[in-house]
Amino acid sequence: MSSPARIRVGVGGWTYEPWRDNFYPAGLPHSQELHYASRKLTAIEINGTFYSTFKPDHFAKWRDETPEGFVFSMKANRFTTHRRDLSTAGDSIERFVNSGIAELKDRLGPIVWQLMPTAQFDAGNIGAFFELLPREVKGMPLRHVLDARHPSFDAEEYLALARRHGVATVHADSEKYPAIADDGSDLAYLRLMRAEADRATGYPVEVLEQWAAGAQAWVDQGPRKEVFLFFISGAKERNPAAAMEMLRILGER
Repeated sequence: MSSPARIRVGVGGWTYEPWRDNFYPAGLPHSQELHYASRKLTAIEINGTFYSTFKPDHFAKWRDETPEGFVFSMKANRFTTHRRDLSTAGDSIERFVNSGIAELKDRLGPIVWQLMPTAQFDAGNIGAFFELLPREVKGMPLRHVLDARHPSFDAEEYLALARRHGVATVHADSEKYPAIADDGSDLAYLRLMRAEADRATGYPVEVLEQWAAGAQAWVDQGPRKEVFLFFISGAKERNPAAAMEMLRILGER
């Protein structure tokens, strides 16, 4: 792989009881699960921040438990985006960004802003929201990703708006959500959601190889191109195996 640091692969979260049967070693203390997972994967999407508020010492602890080069992305709190009028989200955005995420330091990756599945594209509403997104926190640059779950966002008008504001868009491999592709972004944020319980690697190996080839082709376009690829939902118990198989394939490439 031409630049491993520009293709990061992982799962959503690190606390999931079935992983204690097929991912974490038997008897591993729960307190050591992040330490273990962060040495098998290269990124994790923090989902807990979508539902709850965390303090600076939580983020500092997660930073200290993970190795150099590991990166967290995270879902912003749902109160920022689960509203009709996104122009009113300013206070919620500020509270989230200043909640302590800067304590992650070089472990801080993209922030994902997930819309309600029923939220349709409205240029004025989305544009107003993009205007509220801060470009830095405590001197650290921030990268933003919109998880738009309605097919109306799969349109050039939306993509042009996102590009103007430097916002990337989730590309979902899902039966429920649109696969929005933005060739004009530097960041490809992939959420693969079709893992199957009866496959040891979650996805067929040949399908993983296709995704790996696509990720490699993306970063080969230039030094600013990056990929974050997460195995999310589906047969969640298989997601760590799928991520590790993807890393193996990328390593061979």
